[in-house]
Amino acid sequence: MTKRIIIIGGGYVGVQLARALDDKAEVTLIEPRSHFVHAPAMIRSVVDPQVLDQGLIPYDDLLKNGQVVRARAKSVSAAGVTLEDGTEVLGDYIVVATGSDNAMPFKPANDSIEAFRADSARIHAMLEAAQSVAIVGAGAVGTELAGEIAHFMPDKKVTLLSSEPSLFPTMPSKLGTALQGKLNNAGVTTIFGARAENLESMTEPYAGELQLSNGDRIAADLIFPVIGSRARSTIFETLPGITKGAANRVKTDPWLRPSDLPNVFAAGDVAEAGDAMTIVAVSRQTPWMEKMLTSLINGKKVEEMAKYKPWSKAPFLVPLGPQKGNSYLVIFTAGDTITRLMKGKDLFVPRYRKMLNRT
Repeated sequence: MTKRIIIIGGGYVGVQLARALDDKAEVTLIEPRSHFVHAPAMIRSVVDPQVLDQGLIPYDDLLKNGQVVRARAKSVSAAGVTLEDGTEVLGDYIVVATGSDNAMPFKPANDSIEAFRADSARIHAMLEAAQSVAIVGAGAVGTELAGEIAHFMPDKKVTLLSSEPSLFPTMPSKLGTALQGKLNNAGVTTIFGARAENLESMTEPYAGELQLSNGDRIAADLIFPVIGSRARSTIFETLPGITKGAANRVKTDPWLRPSDLPNVFAAGDVAEAGDAMTIVAVSRQTPWMEKMLTSLINGKKVEEMAKYKPWSKAPFLVPLGPQKGNSYLVIFTAGDTITRLMKGKDLFVPRYRKMLNRT
């Protein structure tokens, strides 16, 4: 009998896993949005709106055999998934890959792609009108945004703020030092070790004045709050044996199971399995999950399979616009040319359009 696999969430893990298993099982992908939202393209679309349509990719052609159900999942059980409208979707194995949230315009505020297009256009217009820009948060998104604005809109006064002591302090120092130097050379002011104490919004840009923990004040025509992602893990709360860690992520066992239910798995940003919340960091989980589910389809038991091993230190790619940037590639730190070729030039857009059969 054909096994039924339900995947909740059409993000990076969900899309790749659904496609990989489409000819091996009866696959149902549950996703409330009509389009895949490619996050790196959303950063560049703030300064170049033409990129937006390339980075919003319809799910229509993803699966040849399975189905994409456009709905929001309400709860999970050993038998399957209940949707918000009460519909029951039965499955033998359930993978929850609900991802994470971030501020607009890096991720949508709701399920409407048309509303997201309107929000993106509004924020781009705000950026065009602004002379001074403050970015609160110097993680990957904040740093890339600073680089994109510096490249495409060099007339803007950009300030990048972080409460951390330096840029990417958990990575080799060469990476942060090189990126900070390039940002400074492009005219970006960087401030570290100071926390913004009066953010008016955590979800979208606004104009105002920042009060910093070091006593300084910074007025800006546009303030981008980019203080990190938080996992969308609400759906787990009714499951037995759930434990949450940092950023709302759920802790898993060595086979990426987050609860006492043996056939329910968590993957991607929502799973605290030892990987960081980046596209590259969670990419290691997808082939492992595909191999494990394929073995389950063929009659093996979970405990017979090798345990998941997260990256000891995942590659980390940080473009500063389409030409510059630096990347940590485990054995060395790469500069402009490799970063441009690997990510900065096209932001992986062709790869994901091909994955969703929208070449």
